[in-house]
Amino acid sequence: MSILESLLIIDKDLSVPVYLQITNGVIGHIRRGALKPESMLPSSRTLAAALHVHRKTVIAAYDELYAQSWVDVYPRKGIFVAKNLPDVTPRPLTGSDGVSNLPTKTFFDVNDDHVPFPHPYKAVPEHHLVFNDGFPDTRIAPIDLLVREYRRFGNYRFTSKYLMYGPEQGSENLRNELARFLSESRGLHVSAESILITKGVQMAMYLTAQILLSKGDTVIAADPGYPGANEIFEHAGAQMAFVPVDEHGIDLDAVEAICKKRKVKLLYVIPHHHRPTTVTLSSERRMRLLELAMKYRFAILEDDYDYDFHYSSSPILPLASADYYGSVIYVGSFCKTIAPGIRIGFVVAPQNLIIQLTRLRRMIDRQGEQLLEEAMANLLKNGDISRHLKKANKIYHERRDTLCRLLDEQLGEHLSFKIPDGGFAIWVKYMKGLNAAIISRHAAAMGLSVSDGNDYYHASVSQRHVRVGFASLNLDELERAVEIWGRAVKKSLH
Repeated sequence: MSILESLLIIDKDLSVPVYLQITNGVIGHIRRGALKPESMLPSSRTLAAALHVHRKTVIAAYDELYAQSWVDVYPRKGIFVAKNLPDVTPRPLTGSDGVSNLPTKTFFDVNDDHVPFPHPYKAVPEHHLVFNDGFPDTRIAPIDLLVREYRRFGNYRFTSKYLMYGPEQGSENLRNELARFLSESRGLHVSAESILITKGVQMAMYLTAQILLSKGDTVIAADPGYPGANEIFEHAGAQMAFVPVDEHGIDLDAVEAICKKRKVKLLYVIPHHHRPTTVTLSSERRMRLLELAMKYRFAILEDDYDYDFHYSSSPILPLASADYYGSVIYVGSFCKTIAPGIRIGFVVAPQNLIIQLTRLRRMIDRQGEQLLEEAMANLLKNGDISRHLKKANKIYHERRDTLCRLLDEQLGEHLSFKIPDGGFAIWVKYMKGLNAAIISRHAAAMGLSVSDGNDYYHASVSQRHVRVGFASLNLDELERAVEIWGRAVKKSLH
């Protein structure tokens, strides 16, 4: 037995292919000096017999070693460790002495305010209960079904096709299945050509803003509203014009008043479970908004991020379902359907805009993750997404009712709210004299994260409203969270 046969250990249960285990093993022993340059390696037949693997597996390993210049092949003589081994050790720059750390600031000029992003992600302390902004419970996400589809594709003979570059617009299978799903659930009769797959709604909105907006363009949005969208529009150079929100949605009299004074390029609206107030845009206002868009020729960016979650009544169809003139750009995602970490969103729009969005998407991200998109297409086709939505709606409905009951019982004298028809959160108003920021600090010290009331309104003034997500806490966690919240409120009164 040669030294190589005794050094190599193969584990066929590993996910790493056997030929790569052989390749990596040989490289490792060359680097450590166990295999010297110009030393002869056993024939493929001999090594295959010693390792109890197929000869073609060893041939593939030797081919890989040769491709990486670790071995030399001499016809009728054999395979030898290369005389001139690949140089894999980085060489220091001439004149450098010792190890230097990466500087904390660039030597060239960078505008630190070029991309304003005041609130980067911060991890919540471990063991904290969290009333978040309104996110799904990742513990009930159908990840096992997604993994099942990944495994299925892993066994397909054409899996390698989905590991290469693919269509920038997104998987054709996913776009076809999504078109069917949107038709059945939202009344959107569209084709795959009118859909662009993105990494969540945020990317969809960014692409849209970059294509449609120029410096100085007017964008109308609600106040209070979603700051993540406003930041995108302002970064594109837009001038923001804000309109109030009441129990029926955005104020369209205020919208038309702006249109009479200024040329409006785009209006951003969340028609279902408006963020943060949770109100739904009424049917009457939807139809009037479409008329205003036609009259004043502005685009409507319809953000329907959690359309699939309704508890009290049937949802109103999206604006896009009644758009006969091409005014609406409809965006949504599966980040709330499955989990925020599963980054699949989509844009539905007339094809001339989709073409432009796709070209821009190619510049910044080339394409999405094909395997994930193919797996999602199968979940839609098999009905797994629809079944999960039925299950999740039942769970979240119960959690909404539980939180509302607990708030009435334990905090009713200190706050008020309206029970939302759907979504993942409740819009709560503290009674006069209570300070959301102080309550938030007290709660954090007791092990509960709850909003401090900032970032809902465009003007940075103290507010008494907070948005309280209920979906990601189970019934026991909701009880403990409300108990802590109650103690924090009482402490703030002293």
